[in-house]
Amino acid sequence: MAEPAAAPTSSASGPRDDGSDRAADAVVRPRSRKLRVAQVVRETADAHSFVFELPAEDGEMFRYRPGQFLTLRIPSERTGSVARCYSIASSPHDAEPGLTVTVKRTVGGYGSNWLCDNVRVGSEIEVLAPAGVFTPADLDADLFLAAGGSGITPVLSILRSALAVGSGRVAVLYANRDESSVIFAAELRALSAAHPERLSVLHWLESVQGVPSAAQLTALVAPYAGREAFVCGPAPYMDAVSAALKAAGADPGRIHLEVYTSMEGDPFAEIVVPGPAAAGEDSDGTVHVLVELDGDTHQLTWPAGVRLVDLLLSKGIDAPYSCRDGVCGACQAQVLKGRVRMESNDVLGDDDLAEGYVLGCQSVPDPEDPGKDVHVRFYRA
Repeated sequence: MAEPAAAPTSSASGPRDDGSDRAADAVVRPRSRKLRVAQVVRETADAHSFVFELPAEDGEMFRYRPGQFLTLRIPSERTGSVARCYSIASSPHDAEPGLTVTVKRTVGGYGSNWLCDNVRVGSEIEVLAPAGVFTPADLDADLFLAAGGSGITPVLSILRSALAVGSGRVAVLYANRDESSVIFAAELRALSAAHPERLSVLHWLESVQGVPSAAQLTALVAPYAGREAFVCGPAPYMDAVSAALKAAGADPGRIHLEVYTSMEGDPFAEIVVPGPAAAGEDSDGTVHVLVELDGDTHQLTWPAGVRLVDLLLSKGIDAPYSCRDGVCGACQAQVLKGRVRMESNDVLGDDDLAEGYVLGCQSVPDPEDPGKDVHVRFYRA
């Protein structure tokens, strides 16, 4: 995966001391860590895997689910740093501890080229906690996994996990330019040999078969149309696989796409939540919100214009979030009562919206429904 973003947080607040009569702003600092690179593996001519050491004291912070991603802070002479997200290739069920991301160079990609050119064993990189919703709910289910190019990274994490602790059958469709571009070729061969009754790996090489189209793929994916499907890769490839699955009779609600969306903000920056006066807590747009999170309920006053995740963080509540740009889905919640308005959304589809799902990092009180009570339930990935 290449360029979205993420990070759960802890929070801290303090009074403003600037001589103003505004109420104190709340300052929330991202929960990041510098991790040491323990190993660098050259997977192909343009793809490298970086294995991070995990300090024992940070084990809980870096617990992850197969298919999630990690956000890295990369130095930049122009901006000081840039944030880039890369999918985790390792499995939380691997026998050897460690956290691995795999990075493939992209033309003009600053982050991928900097990492491949500069990171060595012993390098330290600042990272945020794992995030993302491209992950199976049931590793015992039969799965269909489709990857294109570096899209194999989260797919491999899911595959490793399903084979390690699950009981279902898994089929993998992996498309690349040519044989030399196949990342994790040796590992896929080894997994196929170790699990011949559960795993099928189908390779599609553009050099041999041409660019895959929906029409070409329909018959190929038809035997797996009834399975939960996870698709990651270039957008045209994901579109072709998705269309082929639907043409073969797959339920669209069981097709999960890992969408690549560039991040606008800096998830490593401090978050400043305006104090009540600046936020307009006494304005007509204020609502009362009941928030369900991790088995607890919180009753809060929600000022107009303040995003829900920011409100929770400012109150010391460990809300799930990552990019804060509406592109990763880590802060997904469901509105059970009342109305909210989202300022941005690159994740949720029409079916999700119809069921009341929203992104907490983009949700503010609906100005057309002022003063009404709101009830929201968060779902932590």
